[in-house]
Amino acid sequence: MTPQAKLIFAISLLLGTTITISSNHWIMAWTGLEINTLAILPLISKSHHPRAIEATTKYFLVQAAASTLILFSSMTNAWQTGQWDITQMTCPTACLILTSAIAMKLGLVPFHFWFPEVLQGTSLTTGLLLSTAMKFPPMTLLFMTSQSLNPTLLVTMAILSTALGGWMGLNQTQTRKILAFSSISHLGWMAIIISYSPKLALLNFYLYALMTAAVFLALNSIKTTKLSTLMTTWTKTPALSATLMLSLLSLAGLPPLTGFLPKWLIIQELTKQEMAPAAT
Repeated sequence: MTPQAKLIFAISLLLGTTITISSNHWIMAWTGLEINTLAILPLISKSHHPRAIEATTKYFLVQAAASTLILFSSMTNAWQTGQWDITQMTCPTACLILTSAIAMKLGLVPFHFWFPEVLQGTSLTTGLLLSTAMKFPPMTLLFMTSQSLNPTLLVTMAILSTALGGWMGLNQTQTRKILAFSSISHLGWMAIIISYSPKLALLNFYLYALMTAAVFLALNSIKTTKLSTLMTTWTKTPALSATLMLSLLSLAGLPPLTGFLPKWLIIQELTKQEMAPAAT
């Protein structure tokens, strides 16, 4: 891929993200998401390996379906209420469809199956983009519509994502798949708190993006995609391996590292919500 092509795709990614996060109208938000999807597709498929092409196809189909659902939910809401404002989602059916659509875009359980497969079929740098930058526009939509979303569905998907993300990552030997399940688990933490404290969910997302970027860039520098090769890197690059180990522990949420902070704050906030039914 030529540098000019890469530059065009990078600018398109920035443009799509900017349009989505700054829009107040559903059609503009949808346009930004579509620009983003179309800009990342050539970056996923640039190696021309059959696995990369398969990953690109899966990504395209899932994102197109999710974008269609977002458009459908906004049209349903506009039909019922007569307005296209993102923050004015009042139709219950539209809210239910929107919750499912954003969950599909992010890769929350039960719409998570595409994410590990797509991440496994790409390079580490594109994997970094998919895990961080491409999650930002849907997270922004989640933030803006947090008061309108279906709380029962969101909390159910969040708990399942946190649990399954942790369990399914245990059985993997590929670092990209482990990071994909880590992403699903972290998104569960963000989804469960978004209705109660949206700012805390954004803080969690920023810290997650920072730690994931550190892990992906370290793995890219070491040029390793399997756990077996990761075990032998200690002798070649001790400093980078130590940094990678600390980043992974932070991503796991081990105190006193940075990754523990958002989890602690989220648990503290959830204990104040009185979500359990009152004892009679």
